Amino acid sequence: MESVIGDLEGSVDDLTEVVQGCDAVVFTAGSGGHTGADKTVMIDLDGAIKSMEAARKAGVKRFVIVSAIGVHKRENWMESAPYYSAAKHYADEWLVNSGLDYTIIRPGGLTNDEGTRKVKVAEELDRGKIPREDVANVILAVLEDDTTVGKSFDLTSGEHAVEEALRSI
Repeated sequence: MESVIGDLEGSVDDLTEVVQGCDAVVFTAGSGGHTGADKTVMIDLDGAIKSMEAARKAGVKRFVIVSAIGVHKRENWMESAPYYSAAKHYADEWLVNSGLDYTIIRPGGLTNDEGTRKVKVAEELDRGKIPREDVANVILAVLEDDTTVGKSFDLTSGEHAVEEALRSI
């Protein structure tokens, strides 16, 4: 798999050029925990939406977004950073209504631990943690599994192999 990287603070036209000819767009960007609300809105919300617009303009139908656990329900939003939860929530909502063949992955807290390829997926999970490597393993698996199109799910470390866990959604 070949990957390309675009500037989320650039224009939709610039992003369209970057994704032209791609089979899928995978949005994994986040402004990080040390930026303010302004940067979070510009990357996690506007950058995501510009990526979706660019995918549509370039004719790329498949779009996978890495969101955040619990953001699909306001009562689960993080009290310490409601702007982060709101940005992720509305980017996800925009994607659902975009006409793209989407998958929304909502991982728990990300760690730098080595991946185990053992995960838990469900419409709603308690907050948990997951190695970034296992999130990447799930991204690769959903790109190969058309039954995940139109699906949204929480993701944490678990007991099931990635492919087996994805069959449960």
